[in-house]
Amino acid sequence: MAEQPPLLNDVLTRLRLALTLTWAGLLAERLVQAFWPLWTLIAATAAALMLGFQDWAMVELVGAALVGAAIGALVFAVQGLRRFRWPHRAEALARMDAALPGRPLAALADRQAIGAGDAASEALWRVHLTRMATAARSARAIEPDLRLSKRDPFGLRYIALLGLVVALLFGSIWRVGTVTQIGPGGAQAAAAGPAWEGWIEPPHYTGLPSLYLPDLKDRISVPEGSRVTLRFYGTPGALSTSETVSGRTDGVGAATDPEQSFEITQSGTLAIEGAGGRSWTISVLPDAAPDVALIDDGKRTTFDGQMHQPFQATDDYGVTSGTAIFRLDVDRVTRRYGLATDPEPREAIELELPMPITGNRNAFTETLIENLSDHPWAHLPVTLELRVTDALDQTGSSALVPMTLPARRFFDPLAAAVVEQRQALLWSRQNARDVAQILRAISYRPESGLFRSETAYLRLRVILRRLETLVRHDALTTDAQDEIGAAMWDLALLLEDGDIGDALERMRKAQERLTEAMKNGASEDEIARLMQELRDATQDYLRQKSQQAQRENDTDQPDSGENSMQLSQQDLQDMMDRIQELMEQGRMAEAQQALEEFQEMMENLRVTEGQGGQGQSEGQQAMEGLADTLRQQQGLSDQAFRDLQEQFNPGAQAGENQGNEGRSGGEGRGQSHEGQNGQGQGQGQQQGQQQGDEQPGAGGLADRQEALRRELERQRGNLPGQGSEAGDAAREALERADRAMNDAEQALRQDDLAEAIDQQSQAMDALRDGMRNLGEALAEANRKNQGGQGQARGADGAQQSDPLGRIAGQGDQAGTQDSLLQGEDVYRRARELLDEIRRRSGEGDRPEVERDYLRRLLDRF
Repeated sequence: MAEQPPLLNDVLTRLRLALTLTWAGLLAERLVQAFWPLWTLIAATAAALMLGFQDWAMVELVGAALVGAAIGALVFAVQGLRRFRWPHRAEALARMDAALPGRPLAALADRQAIGAGDAASEALWRVHLTRMATAARSARAIEPDLRLSKRDPFGLRYIALLGLVVALLFGSIWRVGTVTQIGPGGAQAAAAGPAWEGWIEPPHYTGLPSLYLPDLKDRISVPEGSRVTLRFYGTPGALSTSETVSGRTDGVGAATDPEQSFEITQSGTLAIEGAGGRSWTISVLPDAAPDVALIDDGKRTTFDGQMHQPFQATDDYGVTSGTAIFRLDVDRVTRRYGLATDPEPREAIELELPMPITGNRNAFTETLIENLSDHPWAHLPVTLELRVTDALDQTGSSALVPMTLPARRFFDPLAAAVVEQRQALLWSRQNARDVAQILRAISYRPESGLFRSETAYLRLRVILRRLETLVRHDALTTDAQDEIGAAMWDLALLLEDGDIGDALERMRKAQERLTEAMKNGASEDEIARLMQELRDATQDYLRQKSQQAQRENDTDQPDSGENSMQLSQQDLQDMMDRIQELMEQGRMAEAQQALEEFQEMMENLRVTEGQGGQGQSEGQQAMEGLADTLRQQQGLSDQAFRDLQEQFNPGAQAGENQGNEGRSGGEGRGQSHEGQNGQGQGQGQQQGQQQGDEQPGAGGLADRQEALRRELERQRGNLPGQGSEAGDAAREALERADRAMNDAEQALRQDDLAEAIDQQSQAMDALRDGMRNLGEALAEANRKNQGGQGQARGADGAQQSDPLGRIAGQGDQAGTQDSLLQGEDVYRRARELLDEIRRRSGEGDRPEVERDYLRRLLDRF
């Protein structure tokens, strides 16, 4: 063989691994193509024998099948040997070269036939070889072609392979040996070597795998209740069972039965007697009873009376269920007032313990969450016992823990009195007469200011009359007792919460959903949605809470003093922003802790009003009055526009006008769709009541426009800021609005709706200019007032904040004493502030004064 060129040797050295893999693939390809009928036949025969084909088929059929399989295997082996050719290295190299463009490996083996000795020709030849060597280095191993679809169009190889897999899973390899029994001397062979197999299956709840007896050692440890299954093959009676682990005395079959099954209930021995038999010493692992214990984390009750009691449970194979049992500890009850009477028998409180939905129940920690505030034992001494059960119905109990039944606390004196009398009534029906007397004394003088609403007083009187009637006729049954107790509980909630009960419940539910989402690893979109729900519910609750606080101040209710917590809405907003920021950063543990702190701060919460407790200033009243006038003017303009549409398309807008009356047209009657409360709204409602009977049409709109113009004249007469440049500009703008309103009124009386709409638009623009100038005048007057008084404070001593939540400067200083950001954070913080200003300026539920201020900030920066 001629010596190979150096370039080819270098390339082949680099391609040694790829060449070897290609050669191995070529070998596998030829083996598969040559011998696939042989291994298909072998797989099918093995599957049939392992599944026991020879045990139920006729001897002649089994013999013929085995002879045919042997002949077929011989034929297929001979054909395979004739077809098979051992692959050589050159064939693998040629297969790799054929996959490359230009066959560079063959080109490297060529020699120059023309131009030898010519320098130019040899240089060109060397360049050609270099290019071929570069192309040859990119060669890769070639995958073998193992497809047999053309040779096996019916997929016989797959059928045989499937049968083999099924036999391995559900059959037994030991059955292959029983094929010798069908030939001459088979009976003697069976007597000399019978076959058996067996399993030990632990109880399903343990989660342990089954054990195959032939593979086990002589000593075995299994859980109690495991089931043994034995199967004997061959001549009946050749094998027998001897065992002391089941403890059976009745229903025991013959020891030589071909199939046996029994449970292991005690330690002992198991033996298979006969040729090829074995014996085992079995130890039973008892199933221990579960265990449960309380965890005292120091926190048991939320601000709304919801109990949180953590516990820990363990079991060797898993806890299936659990129960918490509260029993009244009568010996520790302070027997006075309504509790001095012997209590009526009442069943213990039983609550189902929460179990992990996923994961291991062998050892876990969970929290029992329940609200027992309305139970008769609320705030009374009780004992708590936890019980858990496993799959064998074994029970484990915790030690009795003395505690006070967690429940909601009532801070309103009247609500607390109603709850106390309710507890006395549910304690014993013998207290019914005393309870009725106390309730009558409470409601003796409703005009004293004890009741904040007439609804609460009327409900108390209904309960009182119902109770007195039942006592008088000696008809206070257990059902009536529970019915009156439920009514008194609802009354106590009304007295304590007023109209904030629904808002409080929504806020609590939002907190619970957010907590659960963080525990379960919810997506960012889901957490953001739940966080927004918490924000909305908290704002609703704070708004109603502040209204309730204002009513308490009006009735000179005493403050909660040191037991209360004073927070501003901006503080709570910052806390929720911090929680969302932690969640977005993936710091769920810190976010959960911050959420718990937020929940605790909602207890005994007293929201500070942004404007103090001394009422609104003259400037604020003027601004709100102008804002209400602007809303009413917008409503009139919308109604005029719809009437104009009706003129060009009669009847088409009737449904729309009726459907939108409460949203836009209703604003012309003084009903703001933004839900703003204040002096301007009250005036608008009064005008709407005076003009509610007017007929629709241009005449009615003109009268309403005239009434609105007169209201603007009254507001102009009481406008503050006189003498300042901004104040004079505000008055001039309102004069323009007055003239535009007058022109709109005249146009409406002449049924010129198009002209009226133009004039109304000019009036609204002038009103906006007036409000803007008035705001600047008020801000200038405030600065002068602070400069003259030094370090001014609000009427209650609390610092005031601007619409962005910033604390006003002191004296001649502006801004804050906090350190300003340095470096790159200056630009990042500036972008964040601009984004926040844009977001707040687009929120329609914010006051127009604040939105106007934010728009002026955006215009400036």
